[in-house]
Amino acid sequence: MDEASLRADMIEGLEHQIGETLDEPVLTALQRVSRDPFVDDGATAAGGETGRGGGSGGNGDRSLTLATVVRLISALDADAGDEVLVVGAGVGYSVALLAEIAGARHIHAIDIDREAVAIARSNLSTAGYDAVLVDRRDGVNGLPEYAPYDRILLEASVVKPPRALREQLAEGGRIVYPRGTAVQTIAAIEPDSGGDSADDGDDAPTGFRTTETAGPTRLQPMLVDGEQRGVERNRTRREDAERAEQGHFARHGWEQDWIDWDDRI
Repeated sequence: MDEASLRADMIEGLEHQIGETLDEPVLTALQRVSRDPFVDDGATAAGGETGRGGGSGGNGDRSLTLATVVRLISALDADAGDEVLVVGAGVGYSVALLAEIAGARHIHAIDIDREAVAIARSNLSTAGYDAVLVDRRDGVNGLPEYAPYDRILLEASVVKPPRALREQLAEGGRIVYPRGTAVQTIAAIEPDSGGDSADDGDDAPTGFRTTETAGPTRLQPMLVDGEQRGVERNRTRREDAERAEQGHFARHGWEQDWIDWDDRI
């Protein structure tokens, strides 16, 4: 079976899985973007997918099923020319889909994981999307240099999007994120000048309203720098361990790298 037939079968199965017909921009992007540079479908296991160069799990779309990627992008509802920020670059597949929809030069992707940034850049280059900007940043802070954004996509679960991301959203823009802790609901929120969303039981942040939901789904939580697995959060224990390991090679001023969590979050 040729690639076009395989891709058609994939899309048909996907529409059956999510129970709805795909919007034309998302459908066209799925037809145009080859998955080969990004994921190893042969290694798919237990509802997840293995990313090229990154293994399974981790940040962004390294642990997202295709159905979750499509639900997120469909909820984002991006148009050609929209400025889009993706928080959680992962292996870059969802970033490539958005590049097909909005245009590669309009897509900005960030990830807290240095390895993920390198993998996404390499995969996107192989797939022909070199114009996409991928940078290593803490998603809590977003990417203010290129703000405002018409669309912001979080590929990590949060209860509410960080304040910096909300402030980087353009007037009339939309943020899409997996809302919740264990099992999440994909939520799309937009600015609401009409009042406090909490008044009507909406879980959107103050000044926003929920316009769309889908799910359930399950994604990794959003972690600020220092909270990743294997990083000691307690300052004293962390500094003692680093000093013991590095000895007289420890660089001066290294203790200034510690984050004031209350100020950052």
